[in-house]
Amino acid sequence: MKKIKTRNPYNGELIAEHEQHSKKEISQILKKAQDTFEEWRKEDISERVALLNNLGDLLIRKKAELAQLITKEMGKPIKQSVAEIEKCRTVCEFYAINADDFLSDELIETEAQESFISYDPLGCILAIMPWNFPFWQVFRFAAPTLTAGNTAILKHASNTTGCALAIQDLFIEAGYPEGCFQTVLTDHNGIEKIIENDIVKAVTLTGSEKAGRKIASIAGQNLKKTVLELGGNNACIIWEDADLDKYISTIVNSRMLNAGQSCIAAKRFIVVEAIYEEFLQQFTKKVTTLKTGNPMDSDTDIATMARPDLAKIVQEQVNESLIKGAKIHTGNSCNKTTYEPTIITNVKPGMPLFDEEVFGPVAAIIKVKDREASIEIATKTKFGLGTMLFTEDIDAARMQIENIYDGSFFVNEMTKSDARLPFGGTKISGYGRELSKEGMLAFVNEKTIYIR
Repeated sequence: MKKIKTRNPYNGELIAEHEQHSKKEISQILKKAQDTFEEWRKEDISERVALLNNLGDLLIRKKAELAQLITKEMGKPIKQSVAEIEKCRTVCEFYAINADDFLSDELIETEAQESFISYDPLGCILAIMPWNFPFWQVFRFAAPTLTAGNTAILKHASNTTGCALAIQDLFIEAGYPEGCFQTVLTDHNGIEKIIENDIVKAVTLTGSEKAGRKIASIAGQNLKKTVLELGGNNACIIWEDADLDKYISTIVNSRMLNAGQSCIAAKRFIVVEAIYEEFLQQFTKKVTTLKTGNPMDSDTDIATMARPDLAKIVQEQVNESLIKGAKIHTGNSCNKTTYEPTIITNVKPGMPLFDEEVFGPVAAIIKVKDREASIEIATKTKFGLGTMLFTEDIDAARMQIENIYDGSFFVNEMTKSDARLPFGGTKISGYGRELSKEGMLAFVNEKTIYIR
């Protein structure tokens, strides 16, 4: 069988080798998911919630070792890995509190003696997840989906295979039946066969536009529902009255968190000319104070990108943009997986730094004439995940809500996911919603009951 090797991106050391599952093993995983579903769907909601609370408690008890695993496999600074595990607990807590309400029958007044909507689980749901937030991406899907009565199969990114197996172990240790949550180790061909299998009732993917088109095509051919959270090219708009002293740390973090390897990171900073020089000065000062180094050091802000090929892609995007007229303001040194925090100015439409998703610590700065121009250039994108706006004129910001076509619009805050709020995109950033009540109802049958 083929082996999956995981390596520490900071030093290149081999972490582990994992054998891919055989066709027979995958069939057994699918059958176990289906068999478990037949019993799990009948489990009282109070029992499912109790297990979810167990899971949340277990995350906190083990957060140190789980955070170290994240950092070893994908290079995230350890303090950010700890924060990721802590955030996973919040999604467990949220659905533990709200599951009963979200899944209760909804009475509808009609001419019938009784009519209502019943929310029934669909069955086995396949999750295809990325490496950049290897626990959070999984938990924000799994917590509501399993609590709704479904079972889940996870296909994680190969470079975070250790995280995938650790998550499976967490569910078992928390008391879930073994078939409730399973990890499958396979390649792209294996995933296609799993999607086609009748046991799998729906698919959720967080990943690239290319992956989204492929998975949606296969699922569509098999008439299966999909939820897709794909790439982003988020704009961070800075109006002339922005309080930079108050928000510059947030603005920098919106780009440099996780070495810029986030779909919802600010990719394009669109700054009105009245505040441009002040913004560039403060932004540069803050970026250059970020501490780079070993991801296991507690004071490291930026350590490494997850793989050498990812750093190379970012470098190619920058170089092509420079050829087209962009200018290096600071940074742009790249060595294997280490990419220096970088600021590029004079970025315009037609350059990769403007048009594409750049998955690394590179900030593209765009100067515009005024507020009107800032909104016009911000929406000049094929992506639609999120937009940020920094201003003290909240009334004027509210007036722009209808002009922002993305899945979210954050004012004086970086775009982020929150268990209490629906999360997802528009255009080529995908469709469907995770989190909040919408996330719990993403994979249920909203069944109409009518009794005359």
